[in-house]
Amino acid sequence: MDTQSSSLHEERLDRVATLIRASGARSVLDLGCGSGSLLRRLVREPAYTAITGLEQSGLSLRQARAMLAEVAAAESRVSLLQGSYMDPGLNLTGFDAAAMVETIEHVSPGRLSEVQRAVFEHYHPGWLILTTPNAEYNPLFGLRPGELRDPDHRFEWNRDKFRKWCSSTARQSGYQVRFSGIGEEDREFGPPTQVAIFSRPGD
Repeated sequence: MDTQSSSLHEERLDRVATLIRASGARSVLDLGCGSGSLLRRLVREPAYTAITGLEQSGLSLRQARAMLAEVAAAESRVSLLQGSYMDPGLNLTGFDAAAMVETIEHVSPGRLSEVQRAVFEHYHPGWLILTTPNAEYNPLFGLRPGELRDPDHRFEWNRDKFRKWCSSTARQSGYQVRFSGIGEEDREFGPPTQVAIFSRPGD
């Protein structure tokens, strides 16, 4: 987790779960599911008939499996896969909704085109929510100029760069996109977490 408080982390997960529920999705793909914090929220919803979590880290997947083993409703509806969402060879097409929660900033900038091709053009979920830190907010966390919230982050976008990448990706991949934020918004720096909600026209 980055330097922001655990309360923001929980607020982010709750908001994403609420947005997915409001989308009317029946099948959900969590890209970069980590130790299963979002999956734990999703599995509480009986409306979802299929939930899949994809994660590179074997340790995180073991933690997710252990957590989900305690939830009786998870056994028949949740699948966990180890791998990278930059791999277009994975059979992850046909999902109503997908989530990428605080994961894209862990990707090297030179590989973002691979994310676009795999996630938006190959997996092509009907609806996708993407969250990432807002770099402009970092001074309010006491960070120095250029300092990232987590040592594993490869970059952090300001609001303009985030909107440009998402808008270009949406246009090239056949989506519409709208933007919002999560957390207490500062008048000058915006919210600590920025959000893009992608949807295919007609979905």
